[in-house]
Amino acid sequence: MPADVFALCDELGPAKVIHVHEPRSGIRGILVIDNVAAGPSIGGLRMAPDVSLEECARLARAMTLKNAAAGLAHGGGKSVLYADPRLERAKKELLVRGFAHALRKEADYIFGPDMGTDETCMAWVKDEIGRAVGLPREIGGIPLDEIGATGWGVAHAAEVAAPHCGLALGGARVAIQGYGAVGRHAARFLAARGAVLVAASDSGGTVHDPRGLDPAALDALKRAGKSVFDHPAGRKLGRDDIVAVECDIWIPAARPDVVHEGNQGQLRTKLVVQGANIPFTEGAERALHERGVLVVPDFIANAGGVICAALEFHGAAQGQVFGVIEEKIRANTQQVLEESAARRVSPREAALDLAARRVRAAMGLRRWAVF
Repeated sequence: MPADVFALCDELGPAKVIHVHEPRSGIRGILVIDNVAAGPSIGGLRMAPDVSLEECARLARAMTLKNAAAGLAHGGGKSVLYADPRLERAKKELLVRGFAHALRKEADYIFGPDMGTDETCMAWVKDEIGRAVGLPREIGGIPLDEIGATGWGVAHAAEVAAPHCGLALGGARVAIQGYGAVGRHAARFLAARGAVLVAASDSGGTVHDPRGLDPAALDALKRAGKSVFDHPAGRKLGRDDIVAVECDIWIPAARPDVVHEGNQGQLRTKLVVQGANIPFTEGAERALHERGVLVVPDFIANAGGVICAALEFHGAAQGQVFGVIEEKIRANTQQVLEESAARRVSPREAALDLAARRVRAAMGLRRWAVF
């Protein structure tokens, strides 16, 4: 963690960093509001015992770029709580509600679900301060994890990207690292388009079967509170062994920096579609580009969730969500990959240029730039 918080700053932000501490309840959390030139920030609340200021700031910037690339009237922000998300419900509710209460006056930040939090957590935030998206259907929300909004977008990004690396989606072998809210829906939507799921992992381990795995069977295990490792078929591997599974499309859908300079050489795939936020280090992504692996960046591929959240915030009906996500993600993926090829730069460089242009255009209309 930088000793000087201003070491995080550049021309785009962050506008504000807030540390929250409440000793009686044990609340320890951080909010980073990165850039709100386009409008109030939307960004998820992440709960994990090993979060950090640096991770929160990187995720907040990813949200600024994601929202700008998606053409949303929202900036980027992120919040993190230092806690185990598997806490018993009453303790988890106390932490989430207390953290939200501490940030009740930060109107430039709208809470959403993220790793370790869900629609129920957002209901607690909504009840506490009235400012949250990704709410349960029972209180007027569009439950983005339940309907698979992010996974729907990831599937469309994969479909657009596949021809750019000589792949047909039908029959393409898919491996998914992190078979959770994003990964399992991406598997389902890709299977419906003829792709074959050959490997999946979660915190319990990896299951691999080159003949194909049934996403519905894996979903049933997850709903029962079990791991994909408990699937009766397939070869069982360690949690991190999925990096080396040979496939055509590799989808990271879990933690940050799961592929780094030390293990990127193990990846044997033609196409990566980043379902998680900041899943690769910069060096790893550069190395993959140099050896011809096409990587669709996170803030292009996984924007389905925040698009859904923004639509909910502005009063849209659930029936509108999939069409808007499909249109925006397909158009952005195609534009980024065409610019990447034309300029001979990585897809991330092309995507950063696209998003930064849109952020700067919004900043040019504001008196205080990032505010």
